[in-house]
Amino acid sequence: MIFQGKSIQCHDLGDGIVELRFDREGDAINKFDAATVKELGEATQAIADHSGVQGVVVSSGKDVFIVGADITEFGEAFSRPEEEIIQWCADSNAVFSAFEDLPVPTVTAINGICLGGGFEMALSSDYRVISSKAAVGLPEVKLGLFPGFGGTVRLPRLIGADNAIEMIAGGSNVKAKAALANGAVDAVVEADQLLDSAKSLLSRCISGEIDWKARRTQKTGPLTLGPIDSMMVFETAKGFVAGKAGKHYPAPMEAINCIQKAAGKGRDDALKIEHKGFVKVARSTQAAALIGIFMNDQFLKKKSKGWIKQSKEIKQGAVLGAGIMGGGIAYQAASTGTPMIMKDINKAALDLGLNEASKLLGKQVARGKMDAAAMAHVLNNIRDTLNYGDFGEVDIIVEAVVERADIKKSVYADVEKYAREDVIIASNTSSISIDELASDLKRPENFLGMHFFNPVHRMPLVEVIRGSKTSDEAIAATVALATKMNKTPIVVNNCPGFLVNRILFPYFFGFEGLIAEGCDFQRIDKLMEGFGWPMGPSYLNDVVGMDTSQHVGHVLAAGYPDRMSPKEGQKSSLDLMVEAGRLGQKSGSGYYKYEQDRKGKPKKVKDPEAYEIIKPAVLETREHTDEEIVERHMLPMIIETARCLEQGIVDTAPEADMGLIMGIGFPPFRGGALKYADTLGLDNVVKACEKYAYLGKLYEPTERMKEMAAKGESYYG
Repeated sequence: MIFQGKSIQCHDLGDGIVELRFDREGDAINKFDAATVKELGEATQAIADHSGVQGVVVSSGKDVFIVGADITEFGEAFSRPEEEIIQWCADSNAVFSAFEDLPVPTVTAINGICLGGGFEMALSSDYRVISSKAAVGLPEVKLGLFPGFGGTVRLPRLIGADNAIEMIAGGSNVKAKAALANGAVDAVVEADQLLDSAKSLLSRCISGEIDWKARRTQKTGPLTLGPIDSMMVFETAKGFVAGKAGKHYPAPMEAINCIQKAAGKGRDDALKIEHKGFVKVARSTQAAALIGIFMNDQFLKKKSKGWIKQSKEIKQGAVLGAGIMGGGIAYQAASTGTPMIMKDINKAALDLGLNEASKLLGKQVARGKMDAAAMAHVLNNIRDTLNYGDFGEVDIIVEAVVERADIKKSVYADVEKYAREDVIIASNTSSISIDELASDLKRPENFLGMHFFNPVHRMPLVEVIRGSKTSDEAIAATVALATKMNKTPIVVNNCPGFLVNRILFPYFFGFEGLIAEGCDFQRIDKLMEGFGWPMGPSYLNDVVGMDTSQHVGHVLAAGYPDRMSPKEGQKSSLDLMVEAGRLGQKSGSGYYKYEQDRKGKPKKVKDPEAYEIIKPAVLETREHTDEEIVERHMLPMIIETARCLEQGIVDTAPEADMGLIMGIGFPPFRGGALKYADTLGLDNVVKACEKYAYLGKLYEPTERMKEMAAKGESYYG
């Protein structure tokens, strides 16, 4: 044994070959935390001091190579002063460079996922051999960062600036064959041949058959790119990446700038440029938000695992109510391994549901995600029926019938006659009280909400809504099903609108308040999309459907009349649209008109008639600044999210924020309503609310918010 650490061990394999093995003690994966970087430096020195070393092979003792840096360390590291972060980058890179500068050839054997700092480690070796099932990548841009362990320096010199920019700015994993094609790895072999192949390549370097020193010179010297080619590569890349990433995600563009600035320099000077660029993005609000989302996601997964451990096994599911929603739920469950019975009261609805499932599966086949046999298997896992004959074998039932309490209750009464006593019944209601729906059930402890967002196959969130009598067993089974369906479940308590809609609609009410003051809805849409929303509020209403929004708005007005009820006799622009039969995309017109584009998808176009229809909702005309328009939409959301947290509707700030990001497309780079409030500073939020006190309770911060603001507290500590 040449070196023994908690993450790295070095062995002398004989014939002058040393194996540096990453094998993190007590963990299923390898990752680069500060301790591992330190150990790498110590291991490199131990190898340099060991007599007779002629070559080094780098390997992993886990099923993966290295998954990347330890993201839990980022918060503390990136809160330091700029000079300290630059020094941290320099110290870390000195370790990688020391390994790269060993006076012997080096080969890395990549046996599984090799990402971020793990791939940067592999790049610091001379050659890379990869298992056919493995993948490499630099996903840092997804965290608002870019590679900081030499990735922007070594990769362009290895595979060319254009290929490197594509990998770094795209942030996607690259499979083995594609990595071989672009030069990121040097050989692809089967897993059982990996270490032997790496050692064989190393032996060829040692014997002089392969000129490993030329490869090292290539990686540590300037980029071989002429002035004209350089301009073409970098300026073309900037235009493309800027269009894809947008102004709110600066990391990809900063990475390109660093690669360009460092193009004519050797490794050490190029790394200094990377350090300075890295610190700019590391200290950005975008990075803080996106790293926070990653941490929140890990937190949600941990909570779900806790529920799943308590869950009974879900062998058979059912969905009540076919159509688009029911078909989407059945498809998602069946395609992830849960057989589903789909019941409706008429054959046409069943056909619609099956057609929806078939259409979604057909798209998977067309994209090469599955073959025809797999599609047939999934469809065979969906049984359509007009009766309850097979419901005695069902473990969980998802109800997706029309959004009327009387009809839903009638369905439950039938279900209780035919289903097992321990069956879980989960309603896909978007607004009706779970306690109201459970009021006539014999076994209300087995009843809860399971609110999917439309379209089911795309939207990642499922709200699991606990009623006052819902048991932990019912929660556990529903969380287990949602997780198996590749959804992210968030458990919330029952209240009008539940979590996501309750928070979304104050945003819509802020919109209506601006319309009443003569603000142009197209200007509002443009500003809120510029803020980061995927679509502005009027366009979103068109997509959701005016009648659906109106219905949920009425539920919330009844539940929270102090702040969500309109003035008596006052009609909103939404009400006027519904009266005019303009229900949005589904009717062909709303705030906008809709025409089909070349692909048959609805395309919005301006419609002067919309302004005429909403005129009765405009009570005055006044000027509004851009800042005011943003604040009047966002402040009510922040306040309502704070209320939900304070009232125990949701357990934690991460769950509240992730619900908004996954359920309604809250701008991810802002991290969610509470993270956004932290970024602004709660004292500034409270002061901003004071400007709009005349608008009523919708803009009134809670007492707890005021207390936190006075103490300088934040939701994320």
